[in-house]
Amino acid sequence: MSTIVFKAFALTNEINLNKIALTCKIPKKYTWEEPLELNAHHLEQILHKKINAEAKVHIFAFGSVVFLNFGHQYIEEFITYLKTVEPSIELKNYQTYADDYELQVRPDSELELSDKYVTVPSEELFYAELVSTVLAKSVALEKTEAQMETILDKLETMIERLEKGNLRISHKQLAKITSQILRLNYNTINYIMILDKPDITWINSEAESFYDQMAHFFELADRYEIMQNKLNIINSVKEGFSTISNSMRGLILEWIIIILILLEVIIMFIDLFK
Repeated sequence: MSTIVFKAFALTNEINLNKIALTCKIPKKYTWEEPLELNAHHLEQILHKKINAEAKVHIFAFGSVVFLNFGHQYIEEFITYLKTVEPSIELKNYQTYADDYELQVRPDSELELSDKYVTVPSEELFYAELVSTVLAKSVALEKTEAQMETILDKLETMIERLEKGNLRISHKQLAKITSQILRLNYNTINYIMILDKPDITWINSEAESFYDQMAHFFELADRYEIMQNKLNIINSVKEGFSTISNSMRGLILEWIIIILILLEVIIMFIDLFK
């Protein structure tokens, strides 16, 4: 039996793959649809250390990094290097959204999925690629779910203020929440591509079946649907706040106009009785 050990992290919202590829002298232009794979040779160029020949790193444009058979003592060093590419990566908190997993190859065995490992019957190259992709999406989704909870907490605080009769909502608050909602939509729909399948699944039915089972086990589609429902609720609440804010500003403007008219009338009477 052979085993591949995976360690996945969601580090940031975006990583420039082409900048890393250029550093490693990889003659390829990467798009946001495919990950950058670094082998032991590339890793030795970056870390200037001898690396296990079976070690690999898969870097995804949506901010996830998956280490395969990679020494734990070198993970932080590699992430420190990534920070030179993407300054938004927080070294102190890089383990916040992470997952460990194993791919075990057992000839003549049945496919078996569990929380800690998946067992496959042969050493097909696509197995490691697809496990890595599912893990990368899962931890990225976990990060986005946490960001959504932060927005919901802010909205709850604003609702509590409304319940107490405080109707003042600044444009700055609404703009900030709107930008966070747009970022969540962008991350989940356009960037993490939760519902999209890797290219290999379109030409290999076995790869497609394996990916579908992995994605189902990690509940990618279900978690995505829950997020979309929450986003709809958040958007509805935000629209309600926008309506209240606009109504308040309209009311203030009406009072200003009334006050100006009264002042004009008072000045007119003053002029008449001079």
